Amino acid sequence: MKIIVTGGLGFVGSAVIRELIRNTDFQIICLDAMTYSASPLAVEECYESWRYSFVKADIRHPDILAEVFENWQPDAVLHLAAETHVDRSIDAPDTFIGTNLVGTFNLLQTARNHWNGRTGCFRFHHVSTDEVFGSLERNVPRFTEVSPYRPNSPYSATKAGSDHLVHAWGHTYGLPVVISACSNNYGPWQHPEKFIPSLITAAIDGRNMAVYGDGKNIRDWLYVEDHARAISALLVEGKIGETYVIGAESELANIQVARMVCRLFDEIHPECSPHEKLIEFVKDRPGHDFRYGIDPAKVCDEIGWRPETSFEAGLSRTIEWYIDHESWWRERKSESRQQIAPSI
Repeated sequence: MKIIVTGGLGFVGSAVIRELIRNTDFQIICLDAMTYSASPLAVEECYESWRYSFVKADIRHPDILAEVFENWQPDAVLHLAAETHVDRSIDAPDTFIGTNLVGTFNLLQTARNHWNGRTGCFRFHHVSTDEVFGSLERNVPRFTEVSPYRPNSPYSATKAGSDHLVHAWGHTYGLPVVISACSNNYGPWQHPEKFIPSLITAAIDGRNMAVYGDGKNIRDWLYVEDHARAISALLVEGKIGETYVIGAESELANIQVARMVCRLFDEIHPECSPHEKLIEFVKDRPGHDFRYGIDPAKVCDEIGWRPETSFEAGLSRTIEWYIDHESWWRERKSESRQQIAPSI
């Protein structure tokens, strides 16, 4: 099988490509626009494989997409290309509309034209986020595949819109589609503007560790390599026309995450203890969702996937990775178009 992975140099996309190159015999075409968040080094281990190829392309340009599909004749598309940083969406929503909505439309149209001329199997797997479902109160049940859509930020609204486009192209045109929506990812190669990397890099530098509001907002944390395994499994076993939500059932308040980072740094650098003195509560984000949580029963029961990495184990690995890759994240910080508060 030949798989086009859009956004393949991003955080989750690169993890998916590494998983597919390591553990399948699929041929992977990494398609990426090379924006500020792209990291070619994240797939460096794949360079020597004949099964990995890279194409620089922007999904906002349909003519380029048509050429890519004509040249490569893919058997499937894994669509991960997206603008994802909530704070950037508040400051520049037009960018998110261009990539997440118009780009997804262009990709669907190109895939539809390609699929109409095929005799073999084809599928379009769209990767979304739990943020499309809005915000949960503390003691209510977690999100499932049938949760209503209630996006609250420009980012989540554009992702919700892209979900609806994918569903419509499946229902109206018969395009073989699968949608998955995940909880908050963390792990190696995540851009330092995101919440957990921002805490880790601040602790490394001895800077204040910014936490929005009172720190009580809750997220369900999913180690990125566990998410990549789920996507790889769904690429083969996911049922056409179905949606799957993917989470680790690891809900923690942001202040709990910050304190865990501090505790782990106290063990690594006891001479700087207590690191908790670096935690700084900052002005809350506009419209900040209180809680996200996913019930992954469907994907667990139908696909047999389970998260393998506990949050503390994943966090320890992630801290070690950022300590060992200081030059990478410092370069990402310097290349970033603007420095804004961490996204959570």
